[in-house]
Amino acid sequence: MAETLVERIGGPARRQRVLDDCVRLIDDEMRSKSGLMSIPIKGGYKVVTGLKPGFVRHAMDSLLDDFCIALEPFYRQWQDAPKEKRPGLGEALKRDENKVADALLGVTDARAARAQHQTLKSLYGKLRGMAKTHVIAALPGLGRTIQPHVVDVSA
Repeated sequence: MAETLVERIGGPARRQRVLDDCVRLIDDEMRSKSGLMSIPIKGGYKVVTGLKPGFVRHAMDSLLDDFCIALEPFYRQWQDAPKEKRPGLGEALKRDENKVADALLGVTDARAARAQHQTLKSLYGKLRGMAKTHVIAALPGLGRTIQPHVVDVSA
């Protein structure tokens, strides 16, 4: 049986590079936000990163396996497509954008429900309503970020 996404990118051989790339993606997504609708999410990001330096990387590390499990059916569908007809992973994720976003947000919703830090829990609750739009916007970048780690498994 083919390796799962967790086995491919969550293992010790790749995990640190995947985390570096994911944190870079998140930082890039935050920098790219503009307009009035971006003010709450950018402000929330600033609060979180100001409260605890390294928080984003730590959060990604603790959520990576769960995110991989949530992405597994979409990854498997992409991987099972004939190579000559296979789009980029970002494009494939975008095709099922609502389902992919719901799967990823299901992970963060479950984690937020168990959170002990009330400030972060409250902040998540306030920003959750606009989260799906931002997750959907980030899916092409997520696919481009993950794809090199799943197609080159020699490292």
